[in-house]
Amino acid sequence: MPMPVLHLGATVLCMHAGNAVPTMPFPRVSVSAQPVVQVTTPYVIAACSLSTSSGPFCATGQWVVGATRVLAGGLPLAIVGGTALCVATGTGMQAVASQTRVLAT
Repeated sequence: MPMPVLHLGATVLCMHAGNAVPTMPFPRVSVSAQPVVQVTTPYVIAACSLSTSSGPFCATGQWVVGATRVLAGGLPLAIVGGTALCVATGTGMQAVASQTRVLAT
């Protein structure tokens, strides 16, 4: 099923409501005038609610499953319905807002 492609301006959160931002979006392809995100692009997570506890918290994350038929720079694009994991906690990330004009499968 086609899902929206993630880009630099998309709102992505860890499961504990921490804000996730891609560190190296792919600048050669843009949607909504912002570079797209490949599945290999690492995310930096800020304000994870677990950071106030003594245990591990979400610091970085990465998409594991993305588009299967649409590539940018030879790598699959990250999509809203893809699977992502946070380092240290093993929980996921989810896209809560993104552009809706470009879809990928």
